[in-house]
Amino acid sequence: MSYNVQIKKVAAEITFDLPKKMTSLASGYDLIAAINSPLTIQPGERVLVPSGIAISMPNNLEAQVRPRSGLAYKHGITALNSPGTIDADYRGEIKVLLINHSKEEFIIQPKDRIAQLVFQEIPEIQLIEVEELTDTERGVGGFGHTGVKAEN
Repeated sequence: MSYNVQIKKVAAEITFDLPKKMTSLASGYDLIAAINSPLTIQPGERVLVPSGIAISMPNNLEAQVRPRSGLAYKHGITALNSPGTIDADYRGEIKVLLINHSKEEFIIQPKDRIAQLVFQEIPEIQLIEVEELTDTERGVGGFGHTGVKAEN
């Protein structure tokens, strides 16, 4: 299935290409840092980085802002609130909340690829209140409940 998503450049002071997939089978469109000068992220610091774009998409879609694996692995830089959800009715600039988990400062250069934008369909859901839920083998077991137990 194919969808039309409108995209608008909102960072008029810099020239940049629209987000694109780096390979034909990639699921994410790379977002860039729409900044005029380098931006330093100190260890443990978080910054909100503009992408330079705003979008309009069909009501049954959401866009998710996800980290780039290379930044996370090589530099300890990742996106907080991940995946960040862009709702179909949001028209403002998409910004990426980055954090530096490393022990060294990291410098983002203008137009560096900083995150990915992945589109997902949103199913129509009707929440139905009930008195009891159906039983399962797991039941109410929570965090770590399905892990393998060591033999004594």
